[in-house]
Amino acid sequence: MIHRLRPLLALEPAPRPVADVERLWIVDGTLVPVRDRRVAASSRNYRFSANVQVIIDADSRLVIASARPVPGNKADAHAWRESDLPAIAAGTTVIADGAYLGTGLIVPHRRRAGRPLLRGQEEDNAEHRRVRARVEHTFARMKSWKILRDCRQKGDGLHHAVQAVATMHNLAMTG
Repeated sequence: MIHRLRPLLALEPAPRPVADVERLWIVDGTLVPVRDRRVAASSRNYRFSANVQVIIDADSRLVIASARPVPGNKADAHAWRESDLPAIAAGTTVIADGAYLGTGLIVPHRRRAGRPLLRGQEEDNAEHRRVRARVEHTFARMKSWKILRDCRQKGDGLHHAVQAVATMHNLAMTG
């Protein structure tokens, strides 16, 4: 499948937003079922999967970067720290879900034991969820490609497949 996608990758890629403090990027990870057990591990969905981290631009919804896959039993925060994405996102405001605690990213407020969230914190979390849903929609569009629903590629094949699908997603979004 990858050899059929290579001509599409040779096209001029869609313009990628530049890192800037004023920009808002969103990061999240998704599990991609993989047949190659060297790049995967049994994960919370009881399948051999790989965790793929992706950064999108909140305004344009274009995929900025994707990291090399890590085994599916690795937490999102661990996958973030192992990847080259923190260097790519340096100087940019990046939001993430609660799985990225302790990474320096903007995450939702957490409720403390026996103490409810303040009204302002609840409103912040609601806005955070509304904006962060864009990355989930991007994953849904990217997983409409069968190769990301059950990847049979070996070795770096999954990484190349994610990059190819991200490029095609960006081309579709820019028209």
